[in-house]
Amino acid sequence: MLMYCTLFSISIMARALSVSRSGYYAWLRNRELMSLRSQQREAIDSLVREAFIQGKGRYGAERIFYDLAEQDNPLDIKTIRKSLKRQGLIAKAAKLFKVTTDSNHALPVAPNLLARDFSAQHPNEKWVTDITYIQTTEGWLYLAVMIDLYSRKIIGWSMSKNIDAQLVCDALMMALWRRKFPQGVIVHSDRGSQYASYAFRQLLGKYSLKQSMSRKGDCWDNACAESFFHSLKVELIHGEPLQNGKQTRESIFEYIEVDYNRYRRHSAIGFISPERFEARNVC
Repeated sequence: MLMYCTLFSISIMARALSVSRSGYYAWLRNRELMSLRSQQREAIDSLVREAFIQGKGRYGAERIFYDLAEQDNPLDIKTIRKSLKRQGLIAKAAKLFKVTTDSNHALPVAPNLLARDFSAQHPNEKWVTDITYIQTTEGWLYLAVMIDLYSRKIIGWSMSKNIDAQLVCDALMMALWRRKFPQGVIVHSDRGSQYASYAFRQLLGKYSLKQSMSRKGDCWDNACAESFFHSLKVELIHGEPLQNGKQTRESIFEYIEVDYNRYRRHSAIGFISPERFEARNVC
């Protein structure tokens, strides 16, 4: 009817089409309202899509909520979830991975000083460490990390083709250099032979650090390190084509030093990144 309004009256067209004038005007009002809603929905979808892309497809509704709020584009969680679903945007999904720990050895085992208390009031109070593996086109690459529980920041890490004591010693030395050689830190790990080795224990003693180990076969005693490896593999490795050793090292370096430490929002520290948390709270 709209296209003929300049030629015929609404009354004539309504009679010809067997519709009421009130019905036509109701349709016209709803049409304008639906057009406005469509524009609003497209604007929301655009914001959510951009935040999803900026997060490299790794973030769900909760982290996108904080990103948009910081950009002065606040949207509630339900709206973001609906938009993600509407656009078919799904954050990278979880996958189970095998444990690398070899605790079948006769080396000394330290007591569990951490006792699942993952809180820390100050930097360099408690560090947790663990090893994982990543497949490359050239074989396995092993990664050891050292995490400060105060900010969940990765303060030391090392990569090698060999899963040995040198791997974990290198990660510890990076953490010591970065943190200016603090003393009295609890360094918690599983009971793997690398952490029970003479070389690793010697480093701990040399720099006055306290060794702590999980109970045998209990991954929850080192849950924070497990959580980091879960994030790394889900967000960086799972579903991506295999890379060679050099490419994998570069990708992991970028993930740790840029994505995780500088930008990734961590639920345990108020949904900000580890570096921002330390910048706000460490004098």
